[in-house]
Amino acid sequence: MNQKEVLKQMIDFNQTTFNNAYNAMVLLHDQLEDITKTAVSQASWMPPESHTTYTDLTKAFKTGRDNFKKYIDESYKKAEEYLTF
Repeated sequence: MNQKEVLKQMIDFNQTTFNNAYNAMVLLHDQLEDITKTAVSQASWMPPESHTTYTDLTKAFKTGRDNFKKYIDESYKKAEEYLTF
């Protein structure tokens, strides 16, 4: 077997593993977000600014995780392009 083929298989395996772990993290985060959103909305002692801060923090985290996924996907794409020489 060619070394490039072996390397491509390794990269494909790593990409699949990353995608599965990322998807599991997204599911966990979304569930925790729902639970926390319920708790925050029922916390009458919290000032309204805290609710806004929580919403902003959640949006920032989602943006960060989406950007991270985009960068990783681009890296895998570059690695595959390198192997197609």
